[in-house]
Amino acid sequence: MPSAREFVLTLSCRDTKGIVHAVSGLLFQAGCNIIDSQQFGDVLASDATGLFFMRVHFEAPAHLAAPATLDPLFTHLRQQFGMDAGLHALARRPRLMLMVSKHGHCLNDLLFRWKSGQLDVDIPAIVSNHTDFADLAAGYGIPFHHLPLAAGADATAKRAQERQVEALIDREQIDLVVLARYMQILSGEFCEVLRGRAINIHHSFLPSFKGAKPYYQAHERGVKLIGATAHYVTAELDEGPIIEQDVERVDHTLSPEDFTAVGRDVECVVLARAVRWHVEHRVLLNGRKTVVFR
Repeated sequence: MPSAREFVLTLSCRDTKGIVHAVSGLLFQAGCNIIDSQQFGDVLASDATGLFFMRVHFEAPAHLAAPATLDPLFTHLRQQFGMDAGLHALARRPRLMLMVSKHGHCLNDLLFRWKSGQLDVDIPAIVSNHTDFADLAAGYGIPFHHLPLAAGADATAKRAQERQVEALIDREQIDLVVLARYMQILSGEFCEVLRGRAINIHHSFLPSFKGAKPYYQAHERGVKLIGATAHYVTAELDEGPIIEQDVERVDHTLSPEDFTAVGRDVECVVLARAVRWHVEHRVLLNGRKTVVFR
């Protein structure tokens, strides 16, 4: 558990000289101790954005160890470099909402990691359009919110259900929404509400194998690699900035059910990594991409 004096500063701005010197110099003058610092300038690739990114983990002296006290120290730097900078107190546990439909492997994995101390967060709510995992939520002592959607529900009904989710997000002061195999297409309005604070997971067969039973479709085609992608939610379905991906090899000896089992394992691992990196303030948006400081 981080101490009350530990903070993370994340920032992005146009790449120019003197940024690292200015940030480290300010922290030194304030009596802070830098524990870890990482930076990246996106300037070399043909599609470079020209932005500079930095994550600094530091310990503040006791008299400055509060966000309201520390944050004003960076006002001049923000103005000087045109920075988008965030200050995060590591003693504050991020609050997660998990959303799920009828496939519970990612939900179960995240709950185990949380309960066993591998994921340093609070989970005040689980939301589902089905009741399948109400008992699982109860076993972990987490409130379960069943917000049903009738089969073939129109856009008006879906938006009404989303507003219930938004109200719950506000009431519980949720920092991150995790779509742990929540199988509903979100409206553009809801995606805008969740911008930068919602993560989704799906198999990496898109766009080749869409629709029902993608692992069975992949088996029929003799696929040799099974993968998963975790990304931020945007209105462009399954095309948000990618946080993490991974793959596992498969071969002809495996059945469609084996493919599905391998795929579920990969999905769990990839989603857990993405969630952990997000709550540790290691992921910064870079246009349609991300910078991930591991």
